[in-house]
Amino acid sequence: MASIRVPAPEPRAFIRDNLVLAPVPGFPGIMLYTPHPGSRLRRLVGEDMAAHPPYWAYVWGGGAALVRHLETVPGLVAGQRVLDLGSGSGLVAIAAARAGAASILASELDPIGCAALALNAEANGVDLTIIEGNLLDGAPPDVDVVLVGDLFYEEGLAARTYGFLERCRQANIVVVIGDPFRRSLPVSRLVLAAEYEVPDFGEAEPRRAGVFTLA
Repeated sequence: MASIRVPAPEPRAFIRDNLVLAPVPGFPGIMLYTPHPGSRLRRLVGEDMAAHPPYWAYVWGGGAALVRHLETVPGLVAGQRVLDLGSGSGLVAIAAARAGAASILASELDPIGCAALALNAEANGVDLTIIEGNLLDGAPPDVDVVLVGDLFYEEGLAARTYGFLERCRQANIVVVIGDPFRRSLPVSRLVLAAEYEVPDFGEAEPRRAGVFTLA
């Protein structure tokens, strides 16, 4: 008997119809499409969620720390051309826009994540240029500031991310990192600029996360 193949849903329509547009805990001025127990994310990303994790659907500690930092020091991005590297939900990019960034590039590998990014930007009235794909192995884009949250969770990715950020610094681009002190974060090569207690996916209580520049 022939099997019946169910076509994958269209990401934008699925996210609009199955996730809830809600204020971000701790950041009530920002709205994101948020999953809930009935969201059926497996239908969107596939049965093997470990191979295609929907990182874009959640708020992570490093990004939350960057948002808190931009609320505290908006002059960091005000009037600047900004890249949000590994943008995920777009939370950091949206915060940069609210802080007065002149323009924002939001890069994201996951095409479904790019769909979520676009919807979240629209919901917050923010203009972003979304880049789908990997920037880590290329030259830095023409920006003034790079914001990067939560890209140091695995050693190989951490090494490639750090190499890209070093090239950005050599191009006179300001680099700002947000991370909750994960094991692969190269702390010895960074300067801690600030610490915040922020929400992080998978954690019941707020956790300590840092904002760093390159040493």
